[in-house]
Amino acid sequence: MGHFSLLLVLMCVLCLPLTEVFTSFQKCSSEEFSCNNGRCLPLNLRCDGVDHCGDSSDESACFDCNTGSLHCVAAAPCIHSHSSCDGKPDCPDGEDEHDCTDLNTKVCSKSEFTCANGQCVPSSWRCDHSNDCLDGSDELGCDLNECEHDNGGCSHLCVDLPLGFICDCPSGMRLVQDTHCEDVDHCLDSDVCDQICIHSNESLACECQDGYDLTSGTGQCKATGGEAHMVVCTHEGIKWMDLYGSEERNITSWVTMGSPGPIAARNAKNKLYWTSPDDDHIYRISVDCSDHTASELIKASTGILGLAVDELHEHLYWVSTSTHGLHVVSLNGSDQKQIISGLSRPTAVAVQPLIGHLFWADSGTSPRIERARLDGHRRIALITSSIRHPVAISLDIPRGLLYWADSGLHTISRVAFDGKHRKTVVESNGYLDRPFGLAVFESRVYWSDQLTNSTCSANKHNGKELQVSQKLGSVLPAGLAILQPSLWPADNDLPPSESKTTLTDSAFAWILFLTVFLSLLLVGAVLCWRRSEFGIARSLSLIGHMSFKESQDPLLVTGPPMVHEHKDSTQPGPELKTMVSSCNRNC
Repeated sequence: MGHFSLLLVLMCVLCLPLTEVFTSFQKCSSEEFSCNNGRCLPLNLRCDGVDHCGDSSDESACFDCNTGSLHCVAAAPCIHSHSSCDGKPDCPDGEDEHDCTDLNTKVCSKSEFTCANGQCVPSSWRCDHSNDCLDGSDELGCDLNECEHDNGGCSHLCVDLPLGFICDCPSGMRLVQDTHCEDVDHCLDSDVCDQICIHSNESLACECQDGYDLTSGTGQCKATGGEAHMVVCTHEGIKWMDLYGSEERNITSWVTMGSPGPIAARNAKNKLYWTSPDDDHIYRISVDCSDHTASELIKASTGILGLAVDELHEHLYWVSTSTHGLHVVSLNGSDQKQIISGLSRPTAVAVQPLIGHLFWADSGTSPRIERARLDGHRRIALITSSIRHPVAISLDIPRGLLYWADSGLHTISRVAFDGKHRKTVVESNGYLDRPFGLAVFESRVYWSDQLTNSTCSANKHNGKELQVSQKLGSVLPAGLAILQPSLWPADNDLPPSESKTTLTDSAFAWILFLTVFLSLLLVGAVLCWRRSEFGIARSLSLIGHMSFKESQDPLLVTGPPMVHEHKDSTQPGPELKTMVSSCNRNC
């Protein structure tokens, strides 16, 4: 019995290493890798650069697949990446078809084309007349001529390509915004003349309008007839200063009941108009008055962010965020009227009365700059793209350009009155973070910045020569305007491209007179001289009535639209009542 027990113990001891040996050669599953020492590892640990087996067998015989290939970890071969998820297993264990339940979620790289079945192929294989996608989707739509439908959206020339298309322009024009062509303007491209530019025989010559002198050797025009001054609306009142900031003084003792707002100048009469966004009144003052007493012009609405004076027709325009509209009133305070409605957040307004153009900026849900006639009709959009938060606009009337400040993009840009020849003039320079007021004079553009509480200027052509005219400390600046007699609009301020084609009143009167006279002869009526004179006077009265009804004046009832877009600038504006205020009586 003792011998039997000893034999049994000896057999157990001998069996221990055998059990370990048998265990070490156990069979791994199809989803595992079998190490040389018998360990089983998940397949995704194979050939990952780490010794998981302990004997490095999981990192031996690994293939270094080139870019664009897939490594089959179970049997070590490499297959092309486009064979992955193609519905046919190429790896011995079918790994290339794993995780392909939703092909649409497969994301191809930027250098690859995504097939309709989710397969990725190099982009250069697209439309190469070879089906590289298993479903052939890389060769679909390759013979499509996009130019056959609406000219590809091109304004002029559309050039079809093997893949896609491009827009092109005829000689003398250039492509803007990838789809539209505009005429090349050599004067605006060179941008050296402050006012009048003459292009002839591949050369440029600069001239100035009346009231300005051309600086020798440059294209700069300097105003004559008196020194120019800048006026700025602040929460302490109206500040008066020279353009270089060396002189500054308050010209009103009036303090706004809230944040400062816009200001507009009437240069012909040396008068200023201003308000506060928190106030519902518009005020006026005569700079020539010794006591500088401000008076109320009208009760309007709150939320006024922009003012503009039409000196020719003696009107005042403003935009309001509370009414979401653009309004007009006579400078004597009568005939207040809204001419544009439905604006999102109007912030600025400007007027060119000589050619009958009204401009405004909207910084709401669809930021834009628009133009219309003085009565609000013929409304068109000038700027709708690459614009974020336009807060101020100003006109360079001699050149027919509109400037605007964008507080969202921190830029000052310009565009022609027809929406062409757009250019960014001033870019973020530390003094354009929160602009409010804007003005253009001579060769510079001026603005106020509410983040740095300063007034600044720069070259209006290229944004260079930045000058900080005045740092106002704790005083918050808002609206800004320039006072100088040469800024009063005259007939010679018309841009070269504008022409006046409307018949004058006298020519129209003579035509109608002759028509009436011939009609009287045809019926054989014999009238005495007094009755003939009465008939003629009555005809002339009819002529005056018809001319009145055809006026663009937004405060008059208009008749049918005129044949010509622009009213003759020689036709006088409507007679307005004399402004009534203590300041005016004193002056």
